[in-house]
Amino acid sequence: MSELPASYQRYLQGRDEAFIETVRPILLQSAAEETFGVRVVVVPHVLQAHLDERIPYGEIVEDLD
Repeated sequence: MSELPASYQRYLQGRDEAFIETVRPILLQSAAEETFGVRVVVVPHVLQAHLDERIPYGEIVEDLD
């Protein structure tokens, strides 16, 4: 699946290429499975994204870990 839900596309708008390259694979996985949302963790010099069973599909939560 290469198409992301509208909410995920909006989240990526205006982001730099490095951010998109890091986060997009997890957004694609979430979109393919349609089960869990995504948690994006941002700390200085670190960016991580992962599926999170506590977040409903189609939603993204950005955290400072």
